[in-house]
Amino acid sequence: MFHYTNHGTCSTGIDLEIQDGVVTYCKFIRGCTGNTEGLSRMVVGQKADDVARKLEGVQCRGNTSCPDQLSKAIRAYQAQQASASMA
Repeated sequence: MFHYTNHGTCSTGIDLEIQDGVVTYCKFIRGCTGNTEGLSRMVVGQKADDVARKLEGVQCRGNTSCPDQLSKAIRAYQAQQASASMA
């Protein structure tokens, strides 16, 4: 399980799993429950790259949003996996 700490949103973090390039688990910590649970349900089963590309730059307040933070979490997860495979 990968944990990403959010910045600039009501939600404080995202727990995320990606297998074979597909989001298999997504859960927001805190935030607007209906919105974050709905977003999580929508992205599970989707290609991580597609999700990150579609959600990147979505703004709510402070130049970010929960969707934007999810895109950053996916990119951070991918970067971590890439560096682990090179080690």
